[in-house]
Amino acid sequence: MDRKVLVETSARHLHLSQEHLEILFGKGHELTVKKMLSQPGQFAAEEKVQVIGPKGSLKMSVLGPVRKETQVEVSLTDARSLGVQPPIRESGDLEGSAPCKLVGPEGEVELTQGVIAAKRHLHCTPEDAAEIGLKDKDIISLKIDSPERSLVFGDVVVRVSASYATAVHIDTDEANALAPAPGEVYGTIIK
Repeated sequence: MDRKVLVETSARHLHLSQEHLEILFGKGHELTVKKMLSQPGQFAAEEKVQVIGPKGSLKMSVLGPVRKETQVEVSLTDARSLGVQPPIRESGDLEGSAPCKLVGPEGEVELTQGVIAAKRHLHCTPEDAAEIGLKDKDIISLKIDSPERSLVFGDVVVRVSASYATAVHIDTDEANALAPAPGEVYGTIIK
């Protein structure tokens, strides 16, 4: 069964561990909610961090809540600006990923790994996954219509959890290639 799903652009951002949050922003610091995101419990924080690579730096928003490990998510265009070569990976798969330096108002952190280009993915509730006939880690394609640059994205990994809201996440490079019309964008799942 084909099914339309919301497609959201995930711009460059980072997730911090509690340890790194406190190094960058001070002992006992807690993230300040700027706005809630579409995924339940996730938010954009007021805090920003300078991410520095061999070629350049980018100021990036921190997303909360804190995580077990610090992770920097960039587009491949961002990676070129920084001078890093991140692997395309699912969130949390950081082994052997690219290094960078993080600078906050209170301190600095040298990451030996942690920079990835996020693999395009479908967050899916168990109920929606069952209805569509998908399971966690399935790989699907997604057809997105656009006024002038309709595309089919392959290699979309399915991530099923009761803590998700059903939506596809693509990065800014992918969204720019699509040139979507203003407003909400929907895609059709192709299995």
